[in-house]
Amino acid sequence: MAADLDTVLGKAVTILRSFTPEDQVLSLAELVRRTGLPKASVHRIAADLVGYQLLDKLRGGYRLSGGMFELGLRASAERTLLEVAMPFLQDLYERTHETVHLGTSDGQAVVYIAKIGGHRQAASPSRAGGRMPLHCTAIGKALLAHADPELQHSILTGTLERRTPYTIIAPGLLRRQLDAVLETGTAFEREESTPGLLCVASPVLDVDGRTAVAAISVTGPVTRFRPDLHATAVRAAAQGVSSLVARRGGTQVSSTR
Repeated sequence: MAADLDTVLGKAVTILRSFTPEDQVLSLAELVRRTGLPKASVHRIAADLVGYQLLDKLRGGYRLSGGMFELGLRASAERTLLEVAMPFLQDLYERTHETVHLGTSDGQAVVYIAKIGGHRQAASPSRAGGRMPLHCTAIGKALLAHADPELQHSILTGTLERRTPYTIIAPGLLRRQLDAVLETGTAFEREESTPGLLCVASPVLDVDGRTAVAAISVTGPVTRFRPDLHATAVRAAAQGVSSLVARRGGTQVSSTR
C-alpha cells in the first residue's frame, strides 16, 4: 500500500521505506531522489525521525535506528509465529546443515522472518526482513498455492518477473506447480530466484487447514543439494509448527496481510 504523500505521516513512512535491506547509510540527496519529496521536507522529517529514534544521523547521511528493530520485535503475530517455529527450524538445520528459512507473504512478495545457516551455507540473497517475489521461490509457491483466488489470479494474469534463465514465467506451468503443492505439500525452486540455488519448502497451515500463515524451506547449492531428499524433513517441520498453531487457536497472521 502506497503512503499518502499529502500527510506528514505518509512522507515519514515513505522515507523509512526508501531503505532497502542492502542499504547501510543513505545520504540526504539519495533520500530526496528515492522519495521524490522536496529536500527541505526530507531534511525536516528525517530530523524528526532521528528525534524519535527511528533514524540515526551519521556523517554520511542517515541509517535506520535500533528503534525500528525494537518495533519490529513487537510485531505480535510474527513474534508469536517465530517463537512457535524456532525449535522446528533449529531441528531442521541440525538434520540438514543447510540454510533454513521461515517466511510469510505480504502482497505478492515473500517476507523472510528467520534465516538459519552455518559456516557452509549457500550464498543466498535472502535475509531476515528481506523480500522476494512469490512466484520464483519455493516458500513463495507454498504460500501462493494456499492463497486466496484473487491473489492467485492477480499473479497468474500479471507479468511474472524473470530473475534468472530458469524463472517460470509461463502462467500455465506455474499453475500446475501450485496444484502439485496442494497435492504433495511440497514446493520446489530450481535456480528460479538465484542462479546456483535449489530449494524445497512446505506450508505452515492455520487452524482451518487450508490457509498458509507461513512456509518453511531448506536451501542449498546446486553442486551438492538434493531438495527431494529433504522434502520429508521439511514437511515434518511445517506440520509440527502447524499443529502448535492449531493448538493455540491460530497465529492471527494473514497469508496476504
